[in-house]
Amino acid sequence: MEVLGYLLLAAAAALWLVAAIIGLIDAFPIGVVGLIALLGIGLLFLKVLRERRRNREDDHYSMHIDK
Repeated sequence: MEVLGYLLLAAAAALWLVAAIIGLIDAFPIGVVGLIALLGIGLLFLKVLRERRRNREDDHYSMHIDK
C-alpha cells in the first residue's frame, strides 16, 4: 500500500513538472527564467542524491544505531 502511494505521488509530481515546463516554454521569453530556476533546482537535487548514496557513515547509523 505504501509503495502504491509513493508511485502515485511520483507520477503526480512528474506530470506537474512536465506541465510546468510546457507552460514555461509557452511563456517564452519570460519563461526562460523559470526554466533556469528549474534546472538549478534539479541539479542541486541530483547533487544531494549523489552525496547521500556515497555517504557510508549515514548508512552505518541508519542500519545499526537508530534501531
